[in-house]
Amino acid sequence: MALIDVIVSDITQETPTIKSIRLEKPDGSPLGTYLPGAHIDVEGPTAITRQYSLCSTPDSADSFAFAVKREANSRGGSAALHELAVGDRLRISEPRNLLGIATDARHHVLVAAGIGITPMLSMARYMDVHDISFELHYFARTEAEAAFLPLLNDRCPEKLHAHIGVSRDSQEQVLDAAFTTLSAGTHVYTCGPDGFMDKVVAVAGRHVSPDAVHLENFHAAEQPDAAENAAFEVELEGETYEIPADKSIVDVLQENGCDVDTSCQEGICGTCIMQVLEGSPEHRDNVLTKAEKESGEVMAVCVSRTKSPRLVLDYY
Repeated sequence: MALIDVIVSDITQETPTIKSIRLEKPDGSPLGTYLPGAHIDVEGPTAITRQYSLCSTPDSADSFAFAVKREANSRGGSAALHELAVGDRLRISEPRNLLGIATDARHHVLVAAGIGITPMLSMARYMDVHDISFELHYFARTEAEAAFLPLLNDRCPEKLHAHIGVSRDSQEQVLDAAFTTLSAGTHVYTCGPDGFMDKVVAVAGRHVSPDAVHLENFHAAEQPDAAENAAFEVELEGETYEIPADKSIVDVLQENGCDVDTSCQEGICGTCIMQVLEGSPEHRDNVLTKAEKESGEVMAVCVSRTKSPRLVLDYY
């Protein structure tokens, strides 16, 4: 996937561990608008590429902004981004959406924890400006650790429910109370730590259809050892390729000159999703929804494999 050059135009220390970074084009031309909930690939100073949700105003074309939490066990990605200065250059992808606003929903419930507020912020900003019915539930350990809380209190206080200092054991009770009064046609969106999102999905499932629950996850699923894999065949545009146990579908396709874009190579960004025309995928990603996986019509070819001896794929 082609990356574009951008320059860091502003940096804000949102919390002791979270910085927001604003980006503009070097020549000052507009970066363009994007759909709320979108994310970008960011190639940092150490050439490590990571995915970050955009948290700026989707309708504003002049710049993009994303937030990054400095992780204690960072492998160089978040630490390097925290060392950026205004004027530094980065490379980013075009925005793309895995978490979008359901157009048929009558009401939207956004649920965020920690750094998971970033995609919810862009969605809340968009829905507030466009008079779309929503509420935002924001969980944080302390006010000091709740990035963008002052902004949300200023812009949409009547739609914000800040749950500060709620223990993990009490989160389910708080969520259940929030979801009990949901009306028909409500959709739920969540982003945050894996365990938190699992809890939101489980509780929301008691009140709304599973198809009405949406999540964004930038944590890779643990993959089985290659020794547990079996070889199989993939057909693409009339050509058949052998996929050995120790190689991914995308590795083999790219080695043979097929034009398949990749980014994370971990099943979390959605860049490599392809159509499945025949066969039964064995999904190992953290990007497709439950409904998409159950349909068997698409798959992330960087990590997923197959339950059948053969797959027939097409570009998505």
